[in-house]
Amino acid sequence: MSAPFATALLGWKKLKASGKPVPNSADSSSNASKALAGKILEHLGVTPSVIIPGLPKSPGPALERLVQTDLESALPEADASRTWLVDHKKKVEDFSQYSHLKELRKAISGAAVLSADLGLLDYLIKPDVTVGVAHSSSLPDGSPFLHAAVSCKWTIRSDRVQNVRHEFLQMIRHRRGRLPHLVAITAEPMPSRITAIARGTGEVDAVYHIAFDALRQAVAEVGSKQQKNDLAECIGQGRLRPYEELASTLATW
Repeated sequence: MSAPFATALLGWKKLKASGKPVPNSADSSSNASKALAGKILEHLGVTPSVIIPGLPKSPGPALERLVQTDLESALPEADASRTWLVDHKKKVEDFSQYSHLKELRKAISGAAVLSADLGLLDYLIKPDVTVGVAHSSSLPDGSPFLHAAVSCKWTIRSDRVQNVRHEFLQMIRHRRGRLPHLVAITAEPMPSRITAIARGTGEVDAVYHIAFDALRQAVAEVGSKQQKNDLAECIGQGRLRPYEELASTLATW
């Protein structure tokens, strides 16, 4: 299984220094990363000789948009009884559980001490992709309910992990109502790096990989013992899932 858009994003690029092809999801300074990413592409049928037209130079923003577009079509098919509202970079303040943050922001505007003590308003929380559900017009609050917040991370580095955790932790602490499904989507080829998000105390519900089956095959073939153990842990604990399960998970949750 792989995301329907996986081969529109995953491919080969040439290193500027050497001109040699390298997988665009790999850390070019890590042989292990390049080996795993190369095997993932092999299982997707993308060899170094295959030139994918329109392969984005910056796959991260492209991943966000493709996830948004995919969920816009997949969610109504999975559950037509709800009015799904899928957006890109929409502020959480625009959803019912967090609408009070607008008033809070106004109340402490200009009060640096209060802002620092509350630890909330250091920046606007705008998840890469939001999945809202429209309220019934009979409810007093007409703003939609935030059903899921999706963080798209093309690859995973330690600084990016902390950003995801910080953002989601703020959403956990400051919600009024049911917590949204908090998930991350990635193309990271190294399980040891995926665990940096997948492990933890619940800031992230699950990580969805856009080339899940190809990742499993790659790790089985060229992964180290540690990489194999890390992948088995993430999958066994339900922390790492195929991207294709995301829409159905949201529709049944």
